[in-house]
Amino acid sequence: MRYTVSIKRNRDFKSLYRSGKSSVDPYLVVYCRKNRRGESRLGISVGTKVGKAVCRNRVRRRIREAYRLSERRIRPGYDIIVVARVRAAAAAYRDIETSLLNLCGKLGLLYGEVG
Repeated sequence: MRYTVSIKRNRDFKSLYRSGKSSVDPYLVVYCRKNRRGESRLGISVGTKVGKAVCRNRVRRRIREAYRLSERRIRPGYDIIVVARVRAAAAAYRDIETSLLNLCGKLGLLYGEVG
């Protein structure tokens, strides 16, 4: 993730949940809000309902890789949180990648698309 910093503080997650725009599909939920920085920040949340630690880490790695490969298509200057839903555990990588791009498109985060 060349142009992106991680969100790690709980208060940053909570404020984004409260005041950010969101979009949902069967695999992921994406929250976003414009920030005052020149860079984007990404947070990934995978709850224990998704599965045991090995499964959660696999889902987290897939989300991070999908974001990394499409990072140039996403507008900079946003705080983005991706929350994995239970179905993401059984999803193929391609499903997660498609889901992430569709949700970012709905929120207007992709270049050339307005949400």
